[in-house]
Amino acid sequence: MNADFEEIVAFWNFGFQVDNIHLPRSVQEIENLPEIERQIRDSFSRVSLDNESARREALISPILLEVARISQSKVKIEYPIEVSQQLKGTLDYLLLNESNLLVVEAKNEDLYRGFKQLAAEMIAVEQWAEDDDITVLYGAVSTGNLWQFGKLDTVNRLIYQDLKVYDVPAELKNLIHILVGILERK
Repeated sequence: MNADFEEIVAFWNFGFQVDNIHLPRSVQEIENLPEIERQIRDSFSRVSLDNESARREALISPILLEVARISQSKVKIEYPIEVSQQLKGTLDYLLLNESNLLVVEAKNEDLYRGFKQLAAEMIAVEQWAEDDDITVLYGAVSTGNLWQFGKLDTVNRLIYQDLKVYDVPAELKNLIHILVGILERK
């Protein structure tokens, strides 16, 4: 994705805005939080995290699998999607349940490029989804230790990039509450 980001979203009739996003948050107790925190902290000292695959396996997957368990969601990994010649590719992670979708893009230490890809993936998923009632679709881009959220608003035709970046493991509890909250929302 070497094209200008705003040109990409404009091609699909979306605007773009960087702002603080009000993200849903779950109030559920995260019973396994101490174990996940321990696993993530161990990964920083025991796993060579010098490539995207290692960070996906050691840092991102454990978080998303716990989020899926809590929210009773399915996780699709390396999920192929083709909407058109321009909108096709493989989603790193797609979490879905009865009423919500969450796209997560793992990126190799580059949140800016990762967000461009995430935005294209959210547009593709919005067009691909059979549910015409989707008004908001959330996504996240992660390097493993950094997470940034995006929101696709189909009503106002806007893609929002959150100003806040969440740090793992320091903000792990908050991050999990947000991820579960996205999947719980009605």
